[in-house]
Amino acid sequence: MSQSISTGSDSLWQDRNFLTLWTGQALSAVGAQLTQIAVPVIAVLLLHATEFEVGMLSAASVVAFLVIGLPAGAWIDRMYKRRVMIWADLVRAMALAVVPVLWLAGVLHMWHLYVVALVIGVATVFFDVSYQSLIPSLVSSGQIGQANAKLEGTLQIARLAGPALGGGLVGLISAPVTLLATVVTYLGSIAALRRTRDSEQISPAPRRPIYHEIVEGLRWVLGNRILRTIVVPVAASGLFANIATTLFPVLILRELAMSSTMMGLLLSLGAIGGLLAALTTRWLVRQIGESRILPLSAGIWGVTSLLLPLAGYLPSAAFSILVVQGFVMSYAIVAFNIQNVTFRQRITPQHLLGRMNASVRFMFWGVLPIGALLAGVLATWLGTVTTLLLAAVAEIICLLPLIFGPFWSRRDLPASPKEAMAEEKSFKTARDQDPLDDPAHFIAMIEADHTRRR
Repeated sequence: MSQSISTGSDSLWQDRNFLTLWTGQALSAVGAQLTQIAVPVIAVLLLHATEFEVGMLSAASVVAFLVIGLPAGAWIDRMYKRRVMIWADLVRAMALAVVPVLWLAGVLHMWHLYVVALVIGVATVFFDVSYQSLIPSLVSSGQIGQANAKLEGTLQIARLAGPALGGGLVGLISAPVTLLATVVTYLGSIAALRRTRDSEQISPAPRRPIYHEIVEGLRWVLGNRILRTIVVPVAASGLFANIATTLFPVLILRELAMSSTMMGLLLSLGAIGGLLAALTTRWLVRQIGESRILPLSAGIWGVTSLLLPLAGYLPSAAFSILVVQGFVMSYAIVAFNIQNVTFRQRITPQHLLGRMNASVRFMFWGVLPIGALLAGVLATWLGTVTTLLLAAVAEIICLLPLIFGPFWSRRDLPASPKEAMAEEKSFKTARDQDPLDDPAHFIAMIEADHTRRR
């Protein structure tokens, strides 16, 4: 089993191993943002893709989470996670390098982009699950929240700088050639990750059939009442959120006739909200409690999703509306992600981290290809803006169980696997019997609830 190698310093900036992981993740994040700008521009402006083809491209980029998301977690629990990240970056770099070569040769077609998106999606599954599962083995339990805030802050900086940089590069050197810059970022990530000291030890326990390990991961995620109340609504809302993500380039480049540079600028301005969230979420936790951040942020991002179709209905004010929408939604989602990921990592035993993260990713991301295909079909039938409106309303409805869930009555969430299992056992016991049958137990429950509320 992996052991934390944190030095115990309050500042993770003094921890060499965290810094190298942070550097590798930062460079990969920049590469992902450049890809997010360049590939849709190639599809919409150079290859004149239809709405359905854009939906197919988006589906190809995330279908790997649906197909291999669950077994990937079991496989990763058997592997050295840092090495998996290195190989994933190498695969992504090689796949992206093919696109400018085909374009310069004059033979680039949409099916090439589908294949590249599919390969990158597979590599991303392994990279993302590995890096989230590696964090608890690099830092102490008390530093997990701080580590996630720093990593999320870096991701937001990449989202801030990446789209603007990508939009500028697309305008300057063309979208296909911009992908060469993306290749460089992935190679830089590999160099950084190779410098991380390998602290992992693979468990010597006998390996069981992959099916049993997958079921164990799903059972852990869905068996915890709090985790289940987070994961299921967010996964359901993701189906409709990806309709908006898929149609965003179509709305900007085609419906509103903005340039690729303007699209990059909008994404960058929106990412400022995410960066601010990464910097202030720990303060917000101290003010209102980590538990209440979850429904509050979910409610804010749900309502904000309505601003995207509003921009389509009000083209004269579209830029201002989209800036506000991107800023507020980024803040809410990042604040939610920091607490959600930290909670999951804290309560999960290390030998289950890969399967837990893969199970959550499977549920969050497995619906995305369905959403992408729905986006293409509905936009072709109803139009882009109407489809965005329907998706926003459906997203809000899906989030209601989380928004009105059991989070407002408490400040804190369980901080360890032991606490999580004890609370779950207490909840099941209380559910299965009448508390008034045991007055002493009833009083203890009230006192425990009062302590949580404080």
